Formats: sequence, structure tokens, C-alpha cells
Amino acid sequence: MNRGFRTFCLLWTLALSATAQSLRPAATLSPPIIDGRMDDVAWTDAPSISNFITFAPDFGKPQEQKTVVWMVYDPANLYFAFRCYDDPAVVKTSLAVRDNIRSDDWVCINLDTFGDQQGLTALYVNPHGIQMDSRYASGNEDFSVDLVWYSAGQLTSDGYVVEIQVPLKSIRYRNDDHTTMSVFFERYISRRNEHGSYPAMDPSKGYAFFSQMTPVVYTGLVHSTLFELLPGVTFNQQYARVNDMMRVRDIRREGSLTVKYGITSDLVLDGTYNPDFSQVEADAGQVDVNLRTNLFFAEKRPFFLEGRELFNLGGGGGYAQSFAYTRAMVDPKVGLRLTGKLGEKNTVAVLLANDEIANATDAQFGIARYRRSLSDDSYFGGIGAIRSVGSDRNIIAGADAQIRVAAGSMVEGHVVGSDARFGGTSSTGHALSLAFNRQDRDGLLSIAVEELSKDFQADMGFIARTGVTSFGATYQRHLYPTSTFWNRITLSADASQTYDQPSRLWEMSNSLSGMLLFRGNLAALLRVTQGTEVFYGSRFITNQAYFQGGGQFARWLGVTLIYRYGNAPAYALLEQGVGQRAQSIITLQPNDEIRIDYTFTYQDLYRISDDSLLFSYPINRLKAAYQFNKYLFFRLTAEYNGFRKRLPVDALVSFTYIPGTVIHAGYGSIYHRERWDAVSSGYVNDDGFLEKNRGFFFKASYLWRI
Repeated sequence: MNRGFRTFCLLWTLALSATAQSLRPAATLSPPIIDGRMDDVAWTDAPSISNFITFAPDFGKPQEQKTVVWMVYDPANLYFAFRCYDDPAVVKTSLAVRDNIRSDDWVCINLDTFGDQQGLTALYVNPHGIQMDSRYASGNEDFSVDLVWYSAGQLTSDGYVVEIQVPLKSIRYRNDDHTTMSVFFERYISRRNEHGSYPAMDPSKGYAFFSQMTPVVYTGLVHSTLFELLPGVTFNQQYARVNDMMRVRDIRREGSLTVKYGITSDLVLDGTYNPDFSQVEADAGQVDVNLRTNLFFAEKRPFFLEGRELFNLGGGGGYAQSFAYTRAMVDPKVGLRLTGKLGEKNTVAVLLANDEIANATDAQFGIARYRRSLSDDSYFGGIGAIRSVGSDRNIIAGADAQIRVAAGSMVEGHVVGSDARFGGTSSTGHALSLAFNRQDRDGLLSIAVEELSKDFQADMGFIARTGVTSFGATYQRHLYPTSTFWNRITLSADASQTYDQPSRLWEMSNSLSGMLLFRGNLAALLRVTQGTEVFYGSRFITNQAYFQGGGQFARWLGVTLIYRYGNAPAYALLEQGVGQRAQSIITLQPNDEIRIDYTFTYQDLYRISDDSLLFSYPINRLKAAYQFNKYLFFRLTAEYNGFRKRLPVDALVSFTYIPGTVIHAGYGSIYHRERWDAVSSGYVNDDGFLEKNRGFFFKASYLWRI
């Protein structure tokens, strides 16, 4: 690159930064090589920032370890480099599976690509260059998104270095000659559980990230047409034991195709055929007895992950957990999605899918979302969705809003109506929510009202309960004692009253809690709750004591312990019960390549009337992974369900070059505590394990980006 041109760019950048108070990365004709070395000419005169200030566990303190960030770009990519000063002997890092670095040290680029305070993309990188990414909108951060970007990291004698390349084809941004985004740089130091940022966060605004980001201005970005093809193939062969012999039960050879077309740089159309088989990891076991509602399972299929944060409604997260729960689709065959911007302030998202369900019947699924941005991070929006099976159908439609009323205060809510017609009968219902939240350095105040009528129905969503009207409030107070023992004490009081419409009875939940954040990466929470719950016209006691504690005890050891003891209904018997639930989560990382996760979950319930045991449910889960490099790993998972007497064992070899370009090969068996009895020609209970099912799968896909 010409030395005079670089000098001109630097002076121009400094002059504009001084007047506009915006970051202006330098244009480069010699893009850096992403290798974690920072020896490229592009970084020589690149603009940089430093002076990271903490916002957790407390606000306003300079981070002891210095951080410097450099920024350059070319017409097709954004580039960032972090130099993080520290003692490399205490830096926590690992060669890990993508999205599995939360307990490591890391840096993060929070990028609001439209600069409209409505959503941001977060790109995390640990000192070895391992990635984690997310999308944040409507107060929720979704880590299931996987974008195509590049990173590398290296430990150095004075800390570590990370380099990042963000292709413009991987993000949505405004189609202008001068593109203004917003950025918020973050560094996390694991051993102190400390977050620092540039720019510094205002304690009076709390964690209102959008209004505290810094504008970053680019000129001359290429607005090329995005076109992607993602073909994939899979082979799956299943065996089952029949009359004490393993026999082939099913063989499937399938293909899939996903197409992405960028109508503009901020509006993208996606289509897919046969996306369902792409899930390669089984859901972790959960206690599936004595349930009032269905279990919630996270979405893992890539096509349904992108853009799903746009379907979050203001005031959500109560009994109406989601109005767009794509795991409700059992076997989708085709899908179409449109996401992005129409003009400067209008965000749209449309998802259509055809789902094959039982008896070769197709269910049609559709959801449309609109949001209009207002000042700051405020917006108002609308939603409409339908799920139909033959002549039966369920429709919901409504509006929501999120209004910033003060620096750290937000009012949000939604109004949604439903219309359902099944088997010749019809019903209508509504879901309402209104919440006020104020958060700053001193604490949190939240007040919420929610109502779901008993006939409200949303088959395309996940609704935990209907026929309720609830009123709740939470108050938290943060204390920052001068101590070498702990960083922060948080005291909380929660109170809620819920009216059960069918029975016309009230239930309540009142709790007091205290949390200690110790020096280092350790925390402890104790909560006591006085409560009742109404079920089928009866009121049950739900008094509980809850404890959670643990953290990162050493670079190689993380431990979390959870214990709850108290009253609970025995739903099937309509009787009062008492029991306990415990969980221990232990993570061992003896070196950068090996990670072992062990989880023990236990729950029991006793009938209070005669102290008889209703159920005892233990689950042991062990997952061990060896990461050969940032692309290739081997993982072995075993989970013994002591209640079901079942032991699945799975092995997986996985290579991921970038999201979309992957090869997976897996083998699994399911064992039962049974044996074959020749006399009765049937299976009987036994102390040993008998393999009942076996399977092998292979999947490969390749991302073509034009």
C-alpha cells in the first residue's frame, strides 16, 4: 500500500473522529492475513481504541489488563485486531467446539449493523481463535446462530492477540454510500468474572447496550448480490433387536438444498428443501414425569435458527414463552424465509413451511413479523401466524411495543388474539402483557401484568399455561462492599399473584434471595419461596428452598451445584407432594484439547399423606471431547436414565470448516436393563445391559457462496 495514501487516510480518520465522535476505520488495499500475528502492513497505521472500563461485576473501573483494538476494512470485509495484555500463564483458553467458549477468556465485537438500536450481532473469540456468535434483540441473546466469519488467535509473551475478518456477505447492512453502524467492544477475563468495554457503559443506564454503542462509519463498501447454495447429503441406517437378533429397521438416503439470495444488502430471501435431518446431536435428557406442560427443547436445525430473534415480542417470556416455536414442526420438507429491512426503519420477517406429520398429512405453517423502529431502541410491531392441517386451522395476530421512557427504563408489552377451528368447533382467545423495567448500577425494578384467556391457542408457539391473570414485581438491590472476599452482594424480593380463571382461585409466589459474587469466578445464590399453585380446581403448597453455587475453581475445573427442596403437586394424583431436585455440573479441562462434562440430575417426590415415594428419577450424563484442531473433533456421549433404565451411547466425528461446510459421522447404541428370556420368548428386567437399538449416520454439506 502507498505510504502517502496511508498517511492521508490516517489524518482524515483522525480529523473526522475529532469532529463527529465516530470511529472511522482505515481503508486498506492490503488486507491482513488472519493468523493471529498482527505483522501485516494494514495494522501499521490503523486507527485504534483502548481504555476499556468495567461494567461487571461493577461499573466504572479501568480494567487492570490493557486492551487495544485496531480497525481496517476493504470493499468486501471488515477487519479487527485485539491485543490483550495479560500474564499468559493465567489466561484461560481452550481448543473447543464452536460456541463452547463461555468459560474462557474472550473478546467480543457487538455490531449493530444498521445503527438503529434494534438488534446486534455479537462475535466472540477466545485466545486460540475459537468462535462463538449470537444475535441480540428484544432483550434476548440467541447463541444458536452460526455466521460465516474468520478468526485466529495466539498466546504471546505479554497476553494474547486475536484477528477477525467479517465478510460483508455474512451480515445485513444499510445500502448507502456512507454506511454507519454501531459497535461495542468487550473483553471478558474469566478468572475475575470481569467484563470491560469500549465505550464505557453509563451506570445510570444499566445494561441498555443499544443506546451506549459508538457509531462506526465506512465508505465505499461493495453492495454485491449475495447468492449461496448449500447442498447436503445424509445416510442413516438403523437397527433394532427383534426376537433377540439385531435386524435392519430403516435405511435412509436423503438430500437437502438451501438457497440464499440477497435481494439487497439488507433484505435476504432463503429457501430450503428437506432441512430436518441436519440435527446431529440428541437433546440432553430431562426429567419427563410429573409435568404440567410439555418439555421445551431448543431449536438446532440451521435453517430455522437464522433470524428467529426477530420473532420475539415485547413483554414476552412469561406463560407465553414463544409465539414462534419452530420445534413444533416435526418433519418439515420445504421452507421459505424473508428477513431484513424495508427502508431505514422497517424490519420484516416471514417464515413459511410445509410440515409432514402423522398419517402422511401435511401441516402448513406461516408466520409474519413487522417492526417499526422509533427513537433509541424503542419500536412498535405486529405479528401474524397460522398453522393449518386440512380444514383445521389456528391463527394468531397481534401487536407489540418496546418504549424507552428513561435512560435505564423500558416499558414493553403485547396484545395477541387467537382463532382456532378444529373438528367443526371454534374458539377465540387473547394474550396480553405489559411490563415496566428499570435497571442501573444500584439494582433492578420490574413490574409486570400478564393475561392469557382459557381459550387462547397458539399451536405454532410454546404456551406454558392458559386461563391465567398474573401480577408480579421484582426488586433487586446491588451492594458493593469494600472487601477482598467478594465483589457484589445482590438482595432480591419477588412477589406474584396469579388468578386461575377456570377455578376462580388465586395462587401466589413470594420469595427472598441473596446472591454473593466472590472475588474470582465464584458465586452463590440462596432463595426461599412461599407459594401456592392451582391445578384442576385444587390449591397446592409450593414452598421451596433453593441453592445454587459454584464457578471456575481453576483453569481446569468448573463446578456448579444446584439443590432445591420443597412442596410440589403430584399432578396425576391430584395430591400434595414434597421432594427435592439436585443437579451437579462438573467440567474438566486437563489441557487445551480435552474437555469432559459430567452432569448428574436427580428428582424425587413423596406423597405427604403417607410419606410414600411416588418417583425417584436420576440421570447421569457424560460427554468427553477431543479437539484435534479448530476444525476437527471427536466426541463420546453416554447418558444413563435410571428411571427409564436406558443407556444411549453416541460417538461423533465432526469436521466444520465454516458453518455449512461440514462432515459428520456418528454411531450410536441404546441399551436397556433387560435380557431375552427364551422360555417366555420375551424381554424381562435384568441387572445387565442389552443393546436394543443401533444406528450409523453420515452427513456432508458444502456452502457455495457466489
